[in-house]
Amino acid sequence: MISISDWLGGHVTLEVPCTVEVEQTADSLHAYVELDGDVDIGPGDEVIVHGAPIKPAFGEKIVERRKATVKRANWFDRMTARVAGLELTDLYEVSFTPRRKL
Repeated sequence: MISISDWLGGHVTLEVPCTVEVEQTADSLHAYVELDGDVDIGPGDEVIVHGAPIKPAFGEKIVERRKATVKRANWFDRMTARVAGLELTDLYEVSFTPRRKL
């Protein structure tokens, strides 16, 4: 079945390798995904990291190479994400930019 968002401009998907870092220590609880190459992620885009969940024990940091699928948002999805995110941007910051560029 074709959704209205696909009808307004189909989705483009691409597969890219990535590095996943998950840490659960007294100093930090985080999960970072860094996509290989120069992949820009925009509003409404989806990133799916493949593989089993990474569950570090307390005090452990795990770094793994994985494959990720990036599903680009079409025009309709991008505008919907921008409108929906207007109120949320004051609450938190999410970034898919590698830490070296922040």
